[in-house]
Amino acid sequence: METRSVSPVFVGRAEELGTLYDALARAGEGEPQALLISGEAGVGKTRLVEEFAAAARRHGAVVALGGCVEVGADGLPFAPFSTALRTLRRELPGELAAASAGQEEELARLLPELGESRAGRHDEDGMARLFELTARLLERVAAEHTVVLALEDLHWADASTRHLLSYLVRTLRTGRLVVLATYRSDDIHRRHPLRPLLAELDRLRTIRRLELARFTRDEVGRQVAGILAHEPEPDQVDAIFQRSDGNAFFVEELAVAAHEGCRTGLTDSLRDLLLVRVEGLPESAQQVARIVAEGGSTVEYRLLAAVARLAEDDLIEALRAAVNASILAPAPGGDGYRFRHSLVREAVSDDLLPGERSRLNRRYAEALETDPSLVPADQRATRLASYWYHAHDAAKALPAVLEASVEARRRHAYSEQLRLLERAMELWDSAPEAVRATLRPVDYTEVYPPCGCDPATTALRHLDLLAEAAVAGRLCGERERALKITKRALRLLEDEDDPLRTAWFWIQRSRLVQRLARGDGWQEIATAQELVRGLPPSEVHAEVLATAAHWSMLREPGPETLTAAERAVEYARMVGADEIESNARLTLGGLMVEAGQIEAGLAHMYEVRDEVVARGLAVVLGRSHVNLPSTLEGIGRSEEAVTILREGLRLTGRMGLTETEGWVLGNLAESLISLGRWDEAAEAAVSAQRLGQTAGPYGSGANSRAFLALARGQVSEAARHLAEARASYGPHDPMPQHDLPISCLTVAVAAAEGRLADARAELARALTSGFPLGTQRYAWPLLLEAATAEADARALPAARDGREQVLDTVFSAVKRLTTHAPVWLAHERWVRAELHRAEGRSTPDAWSDVVTAFEPLARPYDLARVRYRLAESLLTGGGEDERDRATELLRLAHTVARHLGARPLEDAAAALARRARLQLTPARAPGPARSDPADALGLTTRERDVLRLVAAGHTNRRIAEELFISPKTASVHVSNILGKLGVSGRGEAAALAHRLGLFPAEMVMPGRAG
Repeated sequence: METRSVSPVFVGRAEELGTLYDALARAGEGEPQALLISGEAGVGKTRLVEEFAAAARRHGAVVALGGCVEVGADGLPFAPFSTALRTLRRELPGELAAASAGQEEELARLLPELGESRAGRHDEDGMARLFELTARLLERVAAEHTVVLALEDLHWADASTRHLLSYLVRTLRTGRLVVLATYRSDDIHRRHPLRPLLAELDRLRTIRRLELARFTRDEVGRQVAGILAHEPEPDQVDAIFQRSDGNAFFVEELAVAAHEGCRTGLTDSLRDLLLVRVEGLPESAQQVARIVAEGGSTVEYRLLAAVARLAEDDLIEALRAAVNASILAPAPGGDGYRFRHSLVREAVSDDLLPGERSRLNRRYAEALETDPSLVPADQRATRLASYWYHAHDAAKALPAVLEASVEARRRHAYSEQLRLLERAMELWDSAPEAVRATLRPVDYTEVYPPCGCDPATTALRHLDLLAEAAVAGRLCGERERALKITKRALRLLEDEDDPLRTAWFWIQRSRLVQRLARGDGWQEIATAQELVRGLPPSEVHAEVLATAAHWSMLREPGPETLTAAERAVEYARMVGADEIESNARLTLGGLMVEAGQIEAGLAHMYEVRDEVVARGLAVVLGRSHVNLPSTLEGIGRSEEAVTILREGLRLTGRMGLTETEGWVLGNLAESLISLGRWDEAAEAAVSAQRLGQTAGPYGSGANSRAFLALARGQVSEAARHLAEARASYGPHDPMPQHDLPISCLTVAVAAAEGRLADARAELARALTSGFPLGTQRYAWPLLLEAATAEADARALPAARDGREQVLDTVFSAVKRLTTHAPVWLAHERWVRAELHRAEGRSTPDAWSDVVTAFEPLARPYDLARVRYRLAESLLTGGGEDERDRATELLRLAHTVARHLGARPLEDAAAALARRARLQLTPARAPGPARSDPADALGLTTRERDVLRLVAAGHTNRRIAEELFISPKTASVHVSNILGKLGVSGRGEAAALAHRLGLFPAEMVMPGRAG
């Protein structure tokens, strides 16, 4: 009678299979699915996945299985993803090639078959960049084919695999993709590294959890019947159910043992039962089982042969016996062997003697050193390091562990790199001096500059390992561990005269302190500056200067900062540190613009942008598409900024720079607000908050949403977003670019809620620290909100006390602020006009100057606000002959406000018109309605002529020539037209004119946009 160790009948799990089939159906409709299957060891997780995979294949899905690989106690970086991607490359070669096109060098870190991975300086975005590209790769591959990505044994997963899985589950948005992962729930103790990931996934609504329970008594009976190929006796089922407690794997073992007459299995421990099965094998098969148990999750046949040292026929016979006994099974790839169940492997491994274990690891290591081709290339370094480490041979283990750390770094597996470097530090004192003397920093480190020595001839030092580990900890997010490592290094350096190395560690410490929200990092930077002062140029010196300049640009810009940036560029250029030079030039360009050297500074920034795009320097490329458009927005060139930001979104998306993409979106929202494209701005702000993992993008998005809510009359919503922004930035590292916009919104929200005292208090707090050089883009709006709040409250008796002091304070601040850009000159006039209004001496001339200053600027909301104020002033202090002008101004302001959804301004304009008995919509002559759409829009004859030329693409100068008017007058007409049409730019106006058929085709002549 045939007895099967594995039941041919799939028992139970109907509900779980139903959930999996539902996920497959949803994925087939383009909705990515994520599921997590948990259960104790042996409960049937793998069998469930196999059943589902078979059904998915029958429905046309491509199934890519990947298991977390354990070598000793170590997990291989990204092992399940690499295995799964190889399957996709085999099953869908054309689709994977197309999906990875242009990013092969980066994706080769996961799938080496795609090519050589890109070398270069590592940064905190490197791992996120790889994760984003992997997510987009899977989305593209799954665009036309349903793909099931199954990752087994997460309890063995390395940190990088866990991080990548978390990223995928959080960010997958499209594609016919099912991501499925399994883990042993009984292995997840309180300090297990998988626990934080499980807690994070529990908070997501997008993932479904399946907890596999043990079998019931009826299910155990059906399983035993399938194994024995006949109905078992009820007493036998009862005994097996009671002993196995419904665990599917133990049911199998007990059923086979009982059938074969092995009664000990029902009385001894289950672990002993597993070993009894192994001990029933021939001695050679037992020996092979012990070798496989120590080799890792899967052992390749050629490697096994080299370690077993049996004649090939004897080895084949031993393997056949172990496979027939269902102890071992061929690996899925067909190139090696693994235990049919990990519980058996663990039992055999636990039964090894200490000397036996280290001897087997030595034999594995020696075999792999003799023939590196015995294992896949991407696993070689990690497995060799593990084998030598567990062989307790420090002389061999130290170089192997260091080599594995280099491989982990190359793959952006920084968590594994940190673990390996800490293991190298553990081995350092045990390794012979002769071995340490042969190690070179040029072979095993890359972040730590030579500092005057020749890395090709100088021996690797313990300090070098600390430096590499500190950076690895920072890059993988283990910042507390990294901070402790820098403390150890600086203590060691106290006894050495090595200012460059010491300065380097202080710069690392500064970055960590800032990321941990322990301070602003300046004390550490200042210490590094003192250490390098007076030393000849070096890469460390250039990095210290560049870091100091960038820090000061964001917090305390001034002449000294400009000098530091110039020296950083000079030093970096002298020592050939290209990336440091590019970063320093960006900083220098921004500082030059803030100092009034606008065109020269922008030229610097544009040059850097073009160079890094051409060279593909990801980090500087991302920063250039954040800083350059931010600088342009700061001088009112919003259209130019949006063009660069759109290109930045394309590049950051293609390169996987997700965090940078969040910064770009935050800046895009700000520029779109300026241009009056508020709906687009709102979308960008929401996306910035969604993508931004740090304070900057999230806070920027919250600020923009607060502004839009307030301008649309949603005061409570504005207050909520303001609180989000304030909480995001925190108090530990104040910066004007964060604090001043927060203060501006705080003043505005307080004024809108009638809390003038709170608005005044916030202004006083903001003015205490003054406005550093280059912060006028944030200072002018703050002063404007404060002046407007005072002017609006002028009629309130309670506001009189303290008003004069506030106005004097604002006047004093106005005198100190620069106005080297037209947008800030316009703001200066606006603030002064509001201050005059607050004093009760508002004049039409003053407001007319403000309107004139804003008309050439593409800022429709600001223009609408000042037009409203001019109309108000004309109606209050002007004569009867000014009513027509006031009417036209109110119509323009009202139209723009309605278009933007700026309800408070729209209501104010309507209310003022009612009080003055003005008609906001042009009166129509009696009789049938005219069919000309231009009349309905309220366009004058002259404005119709101008719009016709705008639709033809003419510039203001060309329009002036055509109509015999001045370019300034043409500009005014264009501004009026945009307001009446309710559009924010010439292109939209032209499109609307064409859509409404305002002009016959022959009347519109081709021209160029201006």
